[in-house]
Amino acid sequence: MKRRTFLAGTAALTVPLIGARGAVAATAAGSPSGTLPGRAEVLDTMKLVNDCWIGANADSGDNGWARATYHSGNMYHYRLAETQRYVDYTRGWAEAHHYGLIDGTSTRVADNQCAGQAYTDLYELAGGDSKVAGIRASLQNMVDSDGRDDWWWCDALHMAMPAFAAMGAHFGGGFTQTMYELYDDAKTRARDLHGNPTGLYNRDLSLWHRDNNYLPGAPKGSSPNGKPVTWSRGNGWVLAAHAKVLAALPADDPHRAEYQSTLKDMSAAIAAVQRDDGLWSTNLSDPDDNGGPESSGTVFFVFGMAYGISAGLLDPATYLPVVARGWNGLVATSVNDDGVLGYVQEVGMAPGPVSADHTEDYAVGGMLMAGSAVASLTS
Repeated sequence: MKRRTFLAGTAALTVPLIGARGAVAATAAGSPSGTLPGRAEVLDTMKLVNDCWIGANADSGDNGWARATYHSGNMYHYRLAETQRYVDYTRGWAEAHHYGLIDGTSTRVADNQCAGQAYTDLYELAGGDSKVAGIRASLQNMVDSDGRDDWWWCDALHMAMPAFAAMGAHFGGGFTQTMYELYDDAKTRARDLHGNPTGLYNRDLSLWHRDNNYLPGAPKGSSPNGKPVTWSRGNGWVLAAHAKVLAALPADDPHRAEYQSTLKDMSAAIAAVQRDDGLWSTNLSDPDDNGGPESSGTVFFVFGMAYGISAGLLDPATYLPVVARGWNGLVATSVNDDGVLGYVQEVGMAPGPVSADHTEDYAVGGMLMAGSAVASLTS
């Protein structure tokens, strides 16, 4: 898939919340329940969404970041449901691409390395070093080089960090230290348009800017209403990356505390701007900037915060209702009766228009990750 391009148009689309399971009009009284459904109900929703996706996509797709994110989510679903056809679907995809990466083992592009997450999942199920030979070689090249400024956009954290963490867990070496150096560069030293090392993480907001074009003071650094641009899905990528990495890192990793602290700070900032319908808008700092509801940011927020609760990082009394409203809101607003996950913003790099009937593979993968994490909190 080509590098993301900006979506033309800035006007918000006004769409009724109809056609979804249990959907209510945006102006109706009440909001989604702050209580999680039972485990069986969560599994039913995951099955509906995943079966719909697979049924509509006999071709399991390319090995770019978007489809790879779906397959990562599909593996979360498989580990939870143990349904053979789910793992067969992803195994067939991986074999069709010979467990390879776009541009081969010389690539340093995080997007190209995203497929390594699903390849690692398949390796952990049945072994076979050839499954991870490509991703291991690609990341080893980065370990062995001096460059640490590859991650200039926040999405890169989700695309590459989990593979680094997995390679570190399985093969040791410098994978996790190199991962931290790349992460720290993105967080604190990514340069603004004047070459100043400011980083993409806004500590005042506890949120991330997508890249230096959206930093405060940059030409795209303010919404049409003069507020910061903190893209919902971009922050979803980052929160999901922290959850995946923390799940793989050893307890004594020297940077574990920083990852935990950032996940907690981000979760507090994200929870504070949850919409009444349980979802999040496309710009976390400006709900009027293309508006919402938007599903792809929401699924990763639910996933990251549900993980945080399970891992003992987030207070259940505070965050369980947030996670529950997020999940229940997705089911009520975004999941149609046929299983299509709607209200997904198209591929982009900033807040953009959302429509009720638009879906994407990466959002379906995120929904499956979210369901898996939510199921761990249910009985």
